[in-house]
Amino acid sequence: MANVIGQIDRAIEATGRVVAGVGDDRLTDPTMCTDWDVRALLNHTVGGMRIFTAQLTGTDAGADHEADWLGTDPRAAYAAAADADHAAWHLPGALAITVHISLGALPGPLAAVIHLTELCAHGADLAVATGREAALDEDLCEELLATMHGMGGIDAYRMPGVFGPEAPAPAGALPHRRLLAYLGRPVDGVPG
Repeated sequence: MANVIGQIDRAIEATGRVVAGVGDDRLTDPTMCTDWDVRALLNHTVGGMRIFTAQLTGTDAGADHEADWLGTDPRAAYAAAADADHAAWHLPGALAITVHISLGALPGPLAAVIHLTELCAHGADLAVATGREAALDEDLCEELLATMHGMGGIDAYRMPGVFGPEAPAPAGALPHRRLLAYLGRPVDGVPG
């Protein structure tokens, strides 16, 4: 499980590359998360990072998950959250902490995999929505898929608002698109 911290680092970096290239003119673009445009999805991602950071550092996040975490500079908000999130996961004993999120009290290793999933999936969601798919870490998406299958799948988390039923992925789809399809995103027919 120690490798999951390195994978979180890679997910933060890859999503950061996506976010860095998203102009203000793209913030209202739709995403495959039908209730969220790009700004709302990025806000959710930053909020998740801030909440995990607070849990790992024993501090107060200062707001709930869907508060406005972006302010007037979404890219700077992501960068600041990414730095804090990275530092929190590298604290001694981070994987030994019980993390309390909306899914309940989770042991550190499971919390880390869930956080990794959030970062990879939402990074890919943002990349697809904004045409920044080349910025993703395809090897990491492949590794996460293998982890999910190795855990026996994610059927326990397939519920509205978390993950939907597995969707079809186009033949020859890149790993990030196969990951999104596995998580219930309708990538078949989405250009890219």
